[in-house]
Amino acid sequence: MNQDYIQPHPWSLIEEGFGKERVKSSESLFSIGNGAMGQRANFEESYSGPTFQGSYIAGVYYPDKTRVGWWKNGYPEYFAKVLNAPNWIGIDVEINGTPLDLATCSNIKNFRRELNMKEGWYQRSFTATIPNNIEVEVVATRFLSLSHDEVGAIKFEITPINSDASVVFKPYIDAGITNEDSNWDDKFWNTTKVTSEKNRAFIESHTMKTNFKVCTFMHSELFLDGNKSEINPTSKKDELSVGHSYVVDVKKGQEVTLVKYGGYTVDRNHPADKLQKAANNVLDKVTMVGFHGLLQKQKEAWAQIWEMSDIAIEGDIKAQQGIRFNIFQLNQTYTGTDSRLNIGPKGFTGEKYGGSTYWDTEAYCIPFYMATKNQEVARKLLKYRYNHLEKAIENAEKLGFKNGAALYPMVTMNGEECHNEWEITFEEIHRNGAIAYAIYNYTRYTEDYSYVPEMGLEVLIGIARFWQQRVNWSENRKKYVMLGVTGPNEYENNVHNNWYTNYIAKWCLEYALEQLDHVQQNYPADYKRIIEKTKLTNDETGLWKKVAAHMYFPYSEEHGVYLQQDGFLDKDLVRVANLDRKERPINQHWSWDRILRSPYIKQADTLQGFYFFEDHFTVDELEKHFDFYEPFTVHESSLSPCVHSVQAAKLNRMEQAYTFYLRTSRLDLDDYNKEVEEGLHITSMAGTWMSIVEGFGGMRVKDGKLCFAPKIPEQWEKYSFKINFRDRILKVTITQEGANFDIDAGEPLEILVNEKPITLSA
Repeated sequence: MNQDYIQPHPWSLIEEGFGKERVKSSESLFSIGNGAMGQRANFEESYSGPTFQGSYIAGVYYPDKTRVGWWKNGYPEYFAKVLNAPNWIGIDVEINGTPLDLATCSNIKNFRRELNMKEGWYQRSFTATIPNNIEVEVVATRFLSLSHDEVGAIKFEITPINSDASVVFKPYIDAGITNEDSNWDDKFWNTTKVTSEKNRAFIESHTMKTNFKVCTFMHSELFLDGNKSEINPTSKKDELSVGHSYVVDVKKGQEVTLVKYGGYTVDRNHPADKLQKAANNVLDKVTMVGFHGLLQKQKEAWAQIWEMSDIAIEGDIKAQQGIRFNIFQLNQTYTGTDSRLNIGPKGFTGEKYGGSTYWDTEAYCIPFYMATKNQEVARKLLKYRYNHLEKAIENAEKLGFKNGAALYPMVTMNGEECHNEWEITFEEIHRNGAIAYAIYNYTRYTEDYSYVPEMGLEVLIGIARFWQQRVNWSENRKKYVMLGVTGPNEYENNVHNNWYTNYIAKWCLEYALEQLDHVQQNYPADYKRIIEKTKLTNDETGLWKKVAAHMYFPYSEEHGVYLQQDGFLDKDLVRVANLDRKERPINQHWSWDRILRSPYIKQADTLQGFYFFEDHFTVDELEKHFDFYEPFTVHESSLSPCVHSVQAAKLNRMEQAYTFYLRTSRLDLDDYNKEVEEGLHITSMAGTWMSIVEGFGGMRVKDGKLCFAPKIPEQWEKYSFKINFRDRILKVTITQEGANFDIDAGEPLEILVNEKPITLSA
């Protein structure tokens, strides 16, 4: 834990007291989104202190040219940057001619932020004395609408406390923005049109290179003591921005309010030449409803989301706050309505990692969306990868692979690889396995097999072809080996025979063969179409069988464990417990060379294989591997604590499982990795959900049946969650005394609880 200023609350994040040193961290933590767009919790009014301004539009990116010291053949030409979009939230404020700026105020009291997760709104309030000694009370409320996802709304209230005052509101939109994250400081946006119409304004612009066309818009209304004022604003614009100015005389104790609606229309959803018309249309709709009506719709939409996705914990408020924060951010990032979109590791909260799609989606996020929404949402995430299959084949061709071999990208926005670190781009190829595993996981959970003959089998064939070509035969070992790879543990690069990578490659080959047989027998027309399209031969599948049957796995007879990779035992095996805490996290204190030579593990690597393929190993084998590898794990990846929490719970080590749960659920709230100001760790938040449902709840699907092995931390009195299992809503409640299972309606459902069959009736 590196910070502890967020107040414990079951449904809200609350910050009390103004601290300049916390502004950027809070901008991340209090971020809001609605699946189509999102923004950091920047102040609406101008702020001259350190800040990280960020507004983002889903699916809009820029191909920032790769910057490396030494170019290597095969490097991606660009790194996809999530773009800081034109700013629509700005409202400059002047009081008796002096700007309101918290960085220059002589006194700030009663400062409070609240992110209300239950209802989906963010509010900031304070009383400030500005340099001209006018004291004002300010309340600013903001949300991004779920019912009209192109629009956000702001209500900015000012009350002079010690004097009458002339208040000037200057709402504006600004396309003159830059990215915090840029390789070459390129110009990302080109502004083509700036328009002002009464109390509305529009900026039309497009991204350089990718040519996404966007119309940024605003509409403002002024209220005095709750009554709408018909003051006409003056307008000021330049090549990149446009603003309005509302001047009003306000008496001491009188409240003046500016309501501002703003957002984006994008050519992904509208004709490129009608973006301003589309903006006017949506503004007409939301202004008719009004701020309070729109906020009521927001509350209703979030109530519906929470009805299915909430996890309620009694007796541990910090644990409760943590899981709801994680679930809230996941639902803000991806709503499942658009198969063109995916889940970036930072969501709409920052620019690190390019905001692109990683293997995190398949390995961690799909289980959450599959169980808390309907199966169509998870299917769209799988369709996203099918739509990128041709690009995955092109990615493999660039590296010398042939015959339709597919290498899915480590990082992508459109299917192309756009990660520019060689040890990741070329070597962290286990991501292919996560794509295949997600297909297996989806069909196992939903019993919707239609995805495989329609799309999935082609993906599996491309992946199997890649693995078969990526291995080589070792005469020395008389086995197939995998050289020059990086496993999930990115603190080990360019290693030979990473056990997890070899194991998932073998599994992928066998799973592809199994699905070929199944489709041939049950979907002959699809099988014929796929074989003709892929030109798959019996000789090729015969080679897949040979590779799978003769894959090499490094193993230590002395320790009785699979080795993370060849040579792991040659390291200086000093456990993490013996490291100086002043040197943690090691990625911020050690040279990369020192990290690579150390035994320290960033996240589950060998144990990732034991998590995916739990049924392939005994509990004793899991325990032996957990005891060997966890003491060398520094958990400096956000994806690390959740897997270890699930496995600790499996081993009945509840105190350890609980500690890992707190770390994953409060990773950002407590800033464990000292980096929260850069943005939140969105995809690992799905792992937090897994640590409760799969860890403490022990939920699995085995032989087509839902199984549970419920446990509860001693710190909790009770917890409950719901899952959607094959269109059946199951509620699970676990207390210190036992567990209860209910279904909502329909035919009886048989589940297994601690391996004993139980039939549930509505």
